[in-house]
Amino acid sequence: MPDRPPLPPFDRPSALIKVQAAEDGWNTRDPERVAGAYTEDSAWRNRDSFFTGRAAIIEFLTAKWDRELDYALRKNLWAFDGNRIAVRFQYECHDAAGRWWRSYGNELWEFDEHGLMRRREASINDVPIEESQRRIFGPRPEAERGTEFPLQ
Repeated sequence: MPDRPPLPPFDRPSALIKVQAAEDGWNTRDPERVAGAYTEDSAWRNRDSFFTGRAAIIEFLTAKWDRELDYALRKNLWAFDGNRIAVRFQYECHDAAGRWWRSYGNELWEFDEHGLMRRREASINDVPIEESQRRIFGPRPEAERGTEFPLQ
């Protein structure tokens, strides 16, 4: 199995790299590319959904990005220890009716020795916003990498 660096145990620089890589991957909105960062038997909790495995991750993400249009995400490192990382995130999207949303959440990640995520737990809250209130427009610009994205 090929390694997906950085590998645990994480220090602050390697945890920051892992978080930015996750943000970059999710902003592609490519379910197969994103699923490649997870173990074959990765266990997920996303809101009220529980599932296991890359095929289920691909199915979940495909449905997600079919309904969450113009999705754009920011992740920030919250904490790390050994093979675990905690992040907080925000993303914005709109639905098919044109209603805009900002979603706030926290994720707990656990990695295997190859740097693949074997567990992901996400708690997420959605807030309706007006299009004029948007703050996230596509992937993070190079000049903003490594900076904390403000809560509001």
